[in-house]
Amino acid sequence: MPNWPAEHDIARLRAFAWTPYWVLAFVALWPLPGPAEGVLALGALAVLVQLAVTLGKARKLPLDRWAAGLATALFAVYWLPELLSAPDALDRGRAWKEVAADLRYLPFLWGVAIALHAPAGRRVVLGGLAAILALWTVDALLEAAVGTSPLFWSLDALKRAFGGEGFCTAAEVAAVDRLGGVFGPCNLKLGLVLASLSPFALEAARRFGAAGWCVAAAALGIAILLGGARAAWIAYALVLLFSGWRTLGGPKLLAFAAAGLVGLVVLYAASPQLQQRAERTALAFQAGQGAGIDGALSGRGRIWTGAACMIEAHPFNGVGVRGFRVAWPVCDPAPGQAPAWGGGEAYHAHQLLLELLSETGAIGLLLWLAGAWIVWRSWRRADAVARDRARPALLALAVTVFPLNTHLAFYSTFWGGLALLLAGLYAGALHGRDERP
Repeated sequence: MPNWPAEHDIARLRAFAWTPYWVLAFVALWPLPGPAEGVLALGALAVLVQLAVTLGKARKLPLDRWAAGLATALFAVYWLPELLSAPDALDRGRAWKEVAADLRYLPFLWGVAIALHAPAGRRVVLGGLAAILALWTVDALLEAAVGTSPLFWSLDALKRAFGGEGFCTAAEVAAVDRLGGVFGPCNLKLGLVLASLSPFALEAARRFGAAGWCVAAAALGIAILLGGARAAWIAYALVLLFSGWRTLGGPKLLAFAAAGLVGLVVLYAASPQLQQRAERTALAFQAGQGAGIDGALSGRGRIWTGAACMIEAHPFNGVGVRGFRVAWPVCDPAPGQAPAWGGGEAYHAHQLLLELLSETGAIGLLLWLAGAWIVWRSWRRADAVARDRARPALLALAVTVFPLNTHLAFYSTFWGGLALLLAGLYAGALHGRDERP
């Protein structure tokens, strides 16, 4: 039976009509971390207050109970590991602060699911995400052509006009070896963000047929390659495999891959930065070169060895969320050696499974595995229409947490917010309301 609202429920749907635009504002402000976090927190607070008022007036909530349950369960598997790791964390003050601050993600997930509950809201959110991705991709390609990102240049000019200084120092700009796009040369997240959100842009491009999908995939691919993050390359390859198979089929996807390899050779010949990244990656295949493998991984081999030390010392609930840097001096396998990443201590494990085991222990890993099972079970129980609605969000979430890859810190403000946004989009799309006939 379709989940259509009664006529007297239209008002309560209109009361939350701002939520799709709030979600898009949050994403659009990612290049400005402070304002983006403010939008998230204020919006989550507004959702909580509005839901309380709705309940107080005994009105029906603008959210399917299955969506609410799924969003709450996914919040729990994210939040409970940090709660259980906090009592004996190495940095208890920081750990408890994270536990308290991350409570905002529960109303945030509810709000994201509400934004996708109605068909109109889904069109706004999914179409808006595709438009943001398209704008950021075109901006990155312009940077590759002329040397400057127009969007970042505009943001930097505004900051200089009002604050007296820009986002990046001259040394940071000089040291950059890849595209920064709208995020800039001192916040090199462009490739990772484009790869994680690419399913939404490719889904929108499918409306223009196979040719539209191929153009969008090629443009995104160039920007992601020049973004230089090898983790983004792996994530985007997975997106192309699943999205391309569904759109093009096997033979056409192979033809697209062949054309992509030719384009990659041309791009490699024209990009010294891409050549440097490829040469660094090739170090991993030099037999017997332990230092070469660590260099190919930008020092992550050393970081992972340190994470194993923390896991051995704190196997059950870890060193505490964001406690990696506190435990690092004791677990650094080469304390007297300059690190391959340039300097300073290691802040996190750079790999999801090792981050969970080192900071939240076996308890945290088991809870996250329970979350994966919840997502799988919800997908299996959904009908074909619901799966079509939720497929881009599920693919984006899957490639973002793909365990055979390197990652940013999932218990950091930026990457944690991105991952939970995808979880909320999945819950809201899977259990959204159908169109009226």
